[in-house]
Amino acid sequence: MRRHKRPQEEAELNVTSFMNLMIVLVPVLLMNMVFSQVAVLDLKLPKGDQPGLVNPEDVTLDVTIRADGFVVSRTYQEQTEALATLPKKANNYDYEGLSRTLQDIKKNPVFKEKTDISLLSEANVDYQTLVTVMDTVRRYPAVVAASLVDATLFPDISLGDAAELNAQASAEVTP
Repeated sequence: MRRHKRPQEEAELNVTSFMNLMIVLVPVLLMNMVFSQVAVLDLKLPKGDQPGLVNPEDVTLDVTIRADGFVVSRTYQEQTEALATLPKKANNYDYEGLSRTLQDIKKNPVFKEKTDISLLSEANVDYQTLVTVMDTVRRYPAVVAASLVDATLFPDISLGDAAELNAQASAEVTP
């Protein structure tokens, strides 16, 4: 007897259950996904000592970040004057004091409309300190109409290197 081979039918692939799983799984995974948040600050370079680029009549405000604390100063007609010195408290920078000082400065009519500030840091200042100072000089929490809002201080930030203390002291002594 001769056997006849039956033609084999190709099996169909049933993907219905897999599609049902994907329809449920994709939205659940997307809802639980943590999206990375990136904050971007538009930073500017300080104008420098090039003649003609800086108007000496303009008042500039600087925050110098040193190893021992902050120095807030203003420059007017090429004369720099320290407005406040904020030493470290318990080996930590005084960010609250810096914020209060800048709020007081902002109340001054000269600085009321001013939005730019220069942050000058020593070479050994760590990144987190610099970021925290940038956040501190940009805004502060204020209560308006019984709600907490972020009030603007100096959002236009320029970064630069602080002058060394020895070079700065010798420059002040030289007539």
